[in-house]
Amino acid sequence: MTHATTVWQANRSGGLTGAEALIETSLAAGVDVCFANPGTTEMPLVAALDSVPGTRAVLGLFEGVCTGAADGYARIAGRPAMTLLHLGPGFANGIANLHNARRAHSPVFNVVGDHASWHLVHDAPLTSDIVSLASPVSGWVGTAASGAGLAQLTARAVVAATAAPGCGATLIAPADFQQEVLEAPVDVELPHPRSRPEVAADVIDAIAKRLRAGERAVLLLGGAALDERGQRAAARIASATGAVLYGETFPAAAERGGGLPDLDRLPYFPEKAIEALAGAQLVVLAGALEPVSYFGYEGVPSLLAPSGTVEVLSTPEEDGALALEVLADALGAPEPAPQPPRPDDEGLPDGALTPQSVGRIASAMLPEHAIVSVEGGTCGYPFFTASSRAARHTTLTNTGGAIGQGLPAAAGAAIAAPGRKVVALQSDGSAQYTIQSLWTMAREQLPVVTLIASNRAYNVLRTELGRHGQSRPGPGATALTSLDGPAFDWPALARGYGVPGTRVETGEALRRELGRALAAGGPQLIEMAL
Repeated sequence: MTHATTVWQANRSGGLTGAEALIETSLAAGVDVCFANPGTTEMPLVAALDSVPGTRAVLGLFEGVCTGAADGYARIAGRPAMTLLHLGPGFANGIANLHNARRAHSPVFNVVGDHASWHLVHDAPLTSDIVSLASPVSGWVGTAASGAGLAQLTARAVVAATAAPGCGATLIAPADFQQEVLEAPVDVELPHPRSRPEVAADVIDAIAKRLRAGERAVLLLGGAALDERGQRAAARIASATGAVLYGETFPAAAERGGGLPDLDRLPYFPEKAIEALAGAQLVVLAGALEPVSYFGYEGVPSLLAPSGTVEVLSTPEEDGALALEVLADALGAPEPAPQPPRPDDEGLPDGALTPQSVGRIASAMLPEHAIVSVEGGTCGYPFFTASSRAARHTTLTNTGGAIGQGLPAAAGAAIAAPGRKVVALQSDGSAQYTIQSLWTMAREQLPVVTLIASNRAYNVLRTELGRHGQSRPGPGATALTSLDGPAFDWPALARGYGVPGTRVETGEALRRELGRALAAGGPQLIEMAL
């Protein structure tokens, strides 16, 4: 649904420019944060951010920081942020994190400046096919043909981005139309809040019938079904039927701790996932997609659930939490027993750090309602397992698998929820992809504590070498998977971007420095030597 409004500032002499109309329309549509890395063709829009007040403009030193931050913002705020990017090459620099945003169904509104429409025919050096670049990571793409069109397409883009389950929308804004002065008001159709569609009763009844018959079941939760309502309803179903609960391997956002069910993620490696699902006669998808191996391995099935077992309770577009509640009611499932209380900090591991000790310490020390942006498997899985008994928090993971999402998503999440502490649990290799995020955190004084799991290797690639028969890789393979020689000096790198940084090697030191960092204002970085 949409509702009509008119874009026009009556007290302005000479009317709005197309750029000002775009900004005014985005504000009217509820988009008031812009993650920007602009260039020449976006200068009218940069000026419009001053002449039309109300948008928080956040500079990213690399486009992948902007797009990753917009993704993190959208996952927490539930509404779009804008990105402002420079021509096709600038957009291309941000595509990896727009891929992640697409997989996470994050509503992101991209504005890409283009050459003046009359200049395109001359094929200037930065001319490119922006539509072809944007289409694979956008559910909607439009190119303005006038100044008024910038306002109208802005409204259409936000409507498209916020339609369930959410998608990226990309508006291409030629420079001459940004500068065009509008001589008449522009009518636009703005998005209206909408609820997700409900699941049909016959779908719920069919699954309830199979569960009543005693079929061995797995409930795989994803998307909106991983909120508190969905998890509590899933726990009721599990209590009544013996069904096993899993979350998606890389959920966009999952509520965790604070008495919620101990819901682990489906394992990443296909053999382990197949083993987890092997006994199921029924695999019920609630907001999740059918589980697929991340990569193809000879002799290993691509589809991980036993053949013929998958049934869809709710798609990502539908209200998965409500479907689980209705299913639980249909089964007469009672409320499960409360989860054990959160443990205190006593008995936490000392000595040399391991992934397991990092997971235990980080989860035990999380403040209430923290946000944890997890990227990297070294400490990510141990943390997620340990965090079931932590204080209530929200976990974000790298849903699309493109590296470089964790740090910018943490920055975006901090802007979306300024009253919440954010922890970025990050591996050392992947952190280098978007390390410029640290500068944005420092400039904006965002309360993000970055924990770097520093093992000085692309460990997942060494695991993959082993899967390909290279359990003892030679010097070339070792060099291509090593992050040593020279090793990163993380405290120095952090300080260079304006973020206080330190290094710890033991559980005692991590507890001390993490406590200090969580109590401090602004960003902090701790390198954890493993």
